[in-house]
Order: sequence, then C-alpha cells, then structure tokens
Amino acid sequence: MLDELDRGLIHALHVDGRVPFSRVAEVLGVSTQTVTRRYRRLRVEAGLRVVGLADPARAGEVQWMVRLTTTPATAQALAHSLARRPDTSWVKLTSGGTEIFTIVHAPRGAEPSRSLLLHDIPRRSGITAVSAHCLLHTYLGGPTAWSGRLRALSEEQRERLRPDLPPAGEDMPLTSADHDLVNVLRHDGRASYADLAAATGWSQATVARRLADLRARGVVFFDVEVDSTAFGVGTQALLWMRIAPAHLDHVGTVLATHPELAAVVATTGPTNLLAQALCSDPADLHRYLTRGLGGLDQILSIETAPVLHTLKATGHLLPVATPPSPPAHRRRP
Repeated sequence: MLDELDRGLIHALHVDGRVPFSRVAEVLGVSTQTVTRRYRRLRVEAGLRVVGLADPARAGEVQWMVRLTTTPATAQALAHSLARRPDTSWVKLTSGGTEIFTIVHAPRGAEPSRSLLLHDIPRRSGITAVSAHCLLHTYLGGPTAWSGRLRALSEEQRERLRPDLPPAGEDMPLTSADHDLVNVLRHDGRASYADLAAATGWSQATVARRLADLRARGVVFFDVEVDSTAFGVGTQALLWMRIAPAHLDHVGTVLATHPELAAVVATTGPTNLLAQALCSDPADLHRYLTRGLGGLDQILSIETAPVLHTLKATGHLLPVATPPSPPAHRRRP
C-alpha cells in the first residue's frame, strides 16, 4: 500500500507527466532528493511509469477492441505474443484465462492484408473464436485518469503543477518525426530532450517547442501506469453492456462519473458500451453491479469478464534485462 507522499507523487504525475521533481517537491513540502528516491522505488515496487500517447483520432488511427477465445494451453503464449507487438495496448487475460482482450491500433485506411485484425490473428493456432469491436467514443479514459488515483492533492496544489503551455496552434497532421517522437514517449514519457532530439533529428530546442505545441493542442497526452493493487484494487472486470441506442450517451455520461470505473467507451457490436471496473474484492464488484448499475434501467444486458492479469497497459513493453553470465571457473594450473 502507498503512503501519503507516494499518492501525492503519483497524482502530481497525472497532472503533468513531465513535471520537474523540484516542483513536485516544493508542492509536497519535501526535498527533491526525497521525490527522486520515491519515484525510483515506485518504479521498482509498483511498476510506476509515465508514458506519452497520441490522441488516436488526431494520429489517424482506428482502435479495435478484440476478444479472442483460446484453449487454456495456448492463452498465455498468445497473450505474450500480442503484448510484444507495437500496435497493441491493454493486453489482458480474462474469464478464467481462456479469453484475451486487447486493443489493436490500426492506421486509418490500412490495407486489410496488412491488418493484425484480419490477417495475423486468424492464422494463430488454438483460437476458437474472435470478435472485434471498433471504439467509437470515449466517455472516460485516455487523458482522463481513474479518479481513485486522484485524491491526494488539493485544487491549489494541482494548479501549481499544471504545465505552462503555449496557446494552441493550428491543427496539422502528424509528421513522421512526430510519430518518432511519440514512439519514444510510449517507452518513457519522461525521456530527456536529448533522447527525443536523437529520435527525431531535431534540435533539443525544436523538440521542446514541438512537444509543447502538441500538448497544447491535445494531440499528445501523458498517462501514468502503476499497479492498481497499490490502491487497494483486488478485483478487476470488463463490463460489456447493451444499451438502447437512444440512451447510450446518457448512460455513458453517467457511468463516467462512477468512481469504480476507470474506462467507459462506446463500441460497435452486439454490446455497445464497455467499462472497466476496479473494485476491492468480488463482494465489492457484486455490490457495484447490483447497486451501482442496478438503477440504470437503460442497461438491457451486461456480461462481466473478470480480469486475471494485465500483460500490457498503454505503453510499449520495456525490454527485459538479461542477467550477466556468471564468470567461468578457472582451473588451477
């Protein structure tokens, strides 16, 4: 579990993923060295990481939410294979470990023969069913974080941490260098300007100006990955709901205010609303399903898929460090 300082640091990173630790220290009333040590410890113990992401609509992407039913023997290997791909996010094992959920990021207008959705997945062995749902609208998620992480700082503290961005410029398509920039940020949202300059071929000053402009226009935003169990979450579930179309916006907007939910999106398919629930235990999930959702008569049906394990969140997978080989024993002459 996290203490007050840990929660304050995580909340501060949600306000501004690239905020200097000196400013966080000033707001939290501790030293910069203390904030730096806490950040490093949380990276090791709670998987804390800041990642930079591009708004899919502005990046020319279509997001597909894919459900794969597999045999138990192949689920783990297939899930890890999907997690290693650069075009996936939120790879989860659900429903007793026989179902995989993932979001596939496909370029708008891509050739079907090159699509993971239409080409790669059906050729995998062990898959017994595939369904795909296009993400149409986000009510909660993306730049809007789960409220369970955002209770440590006052409004005055949040205001002191907000980035000082320039006025939003004219909307323009992302360039290849912009995509290179975002690709580095998906590995590490706090990457130095020197690293970003090396990836784009720009100077550090140009990188700083360009990133500030992309953030001001909402094209690039920052997310914080951290183990939810540190916040008391012991049970997660995906809720696939069917809503009468005339009430979809109303239900989606209401659900976006529920503290138990971390994401609410409208999708295509037989169920047209998907939510991610974060609860303390199965009894807490049951309470939410019966009481939190029980008053919404517009929900015509609901399928609950418990999440067993999240293999990948929003950022790229980090390379696994290979331990050094032990030194060879020398024979005595």
